[in-house]
Amino acid sequence: MKDKCSTCLTQRELSVLYDIANLISDSRGDIVSALNKSLVALKNSINLENCVIYKLEDDLLSIYASLNLSKHQKVVAQYRLGEGATGLAAQSKEPVVIENVHNDILFLNKSGNKSSDTISYIAVPMVVENNVIGVLATNLTKSAEIGFDETIRILSIISTLFAQSMYSASIIEQEKEKLNDLRLYYKMEWDSKAHNFGDIIGESEKMKGVYNVIERIASSDVTILVRGETGTGKELVASSIHKRSKRKDAAFIKLNCAAITDTLLESELFGHEKGAFTDAKETRKGRFELADGGTLFLDEIGDISASAQVKLLRVLQEREFERVGGSKTIKVNVRLVAATNRDLEKMVKDGEFREDLYYRLNVIPIDLPPLREREEDIRLLVNFFLEKAMKNHKKRVKILDKAMEKLMNYPWPGNVRELENTIERIVLMGNEEGITATDMLLMLPALKSEKFEEEYKELSIANKTLEELEKDAIVAALSICNNNHVEAAEFLAITPRQLRYKAKKYEL
Repeated sequence: MKDKCSTCLTQRELSVLYDIANLISDSRGDIVSALNKSLVALKNSINLENCVIYKLEDDLLSIYASLNLSKHQKVVAQYRLGEGATGLAAQSKEPVVIENVHNDILFLNKSGNKSSDTISYIAVPMVVENNVIGVLATNLTKSAEIGFDETIRILSIISTLFAQSMYSASIIEQEKEKLNDLRLYYKMEWDSKAHNFGDIIGESEKMKGVYNVIERIASSDVTILVRGETGTGKELVASSIHKRSKRKDAAFIKLNCAAITDTLLESELFGHEKGAFTDAKETRKGRFELADGGTLFLDEIGDISASAQVKLLRVLQEREFERVGGSKTIKVNVRLVAATNRDLEKMVKDGEFREDLYYRLNVIPIDLPPLREREEDIRLLVNFFLEKAMKNHKKRVKILDKAMEKLMNYPWPGNVRELENTIERIVLMGNEEGITATDMLLMLPALKSEKFEEEYKELSIANKTLEELEKDAIVAALSICNNNHVEAAEFLAITPRQLRYKAKKYEL
């Protein structure tokens, strides 16, 4: 008779395993509902009472699926690692058995789900790849048909099924969340950009040297520092490196460090938790998390504050950080490409930039030449942007030879960005009969000033430093725009904040 009962029980165990496997495989994305149904099947088949699935997150076990527990009971029934029988099972990665729940202090009964019929309590860890992701627990009552060993055996098998399903669901959810975050990020990027440069244009010897460096280092994960004046195409170089790297199928995330305030910079880089500050109405991922597995491009790295420098150094060293207002350590795998138009060596010497961070960033430097040193590329760029602008505005415009000479001789203090903006203006304002040299004087406001034109005719690398050229360009732009900083910044193709900083720097 006993053997007959054992056979009957074994058949019921096999039957419930089959039912649970079917419920999980047919979950259709709702894993919690599938697990709740699985607990019902477990109770009905072999009479295990009050089965509960706990999920481990941040060293805290919280109820993930259960039977007949109220919302309040689910909230209060949380356990730290090592706390009570449930926490001990998670900490030790071994099943914990409480033979008599009425006189064992390990049975904390936080949910208050113990009755006079309850005799014992068993907690089995749920493990995936040697990592505990939760605990499956149950009460044994007077009507239980199986003993401790049999209960542990069946729960261990079932906990493996539950653990794998929860782990898979978690991975899928993380991927969905990441894809959604990236979708929102790229939508913001698309909405905020009126245009983009496309591929890098240039056949000069200096640009060929840049291409050579990109080809050599793109496939590695080494940190890169792109240096060059504003508008030289540092973002394009970073994008080109990403497209040629092993990370090309992952995210390419960008942040202009000079375009946001110091108080918001850390939140942009590392994200923030809900309630971290006044406007933090929900948890938000930073650029490092968005770029996990891909490439992060930080433009104007020389403009970050001292506190941000410290946190950035830690990420580069440890590959981990905490969100603003949070305590959870987040690990990331990010390839960093930084860019600046500032003299970091001088900033290090003056104590404005951390020396250790400078060496972390300057592993592989790429120096982009200004447009005035790429004269042979100007005509290529003019033709490229002209075709692009005519297509966008559905208008044909021809630049006559004398007008082209004006473009070729202009020093382009705003570099490629200024050139693109200028061509856009030429197409919008020019007539289809052809742009003359006289028309070009109207298209290039700086050339209206004879003093400005004469001054730039005499400029050369031999007799003026880079900072002197930049200062001259700012002085001229402010003069042309009647000291209107917003218009002058637009003319130079930089942000008003950058213009204010440079004006203060040069005591203008």
